[in-house]
Amino acid sequence: MLKDVKATLRRSSDTLIEDAIGTCALFVMLFVGLCLPGLV
Repeated sequence: MLKDVKATLRRSSDTLIEDAIGTCALFVMLFVGLCLPGLV
């Protein structure tokens, strides 16, 4: 299984940073969306 993870990281190393930024953006939008009803 560790071999598979390493191979996947090697294949997707070009877009790894963009994927991480996109994931963080999705979590921020989810957090804001869940907190918004309490603020209004």
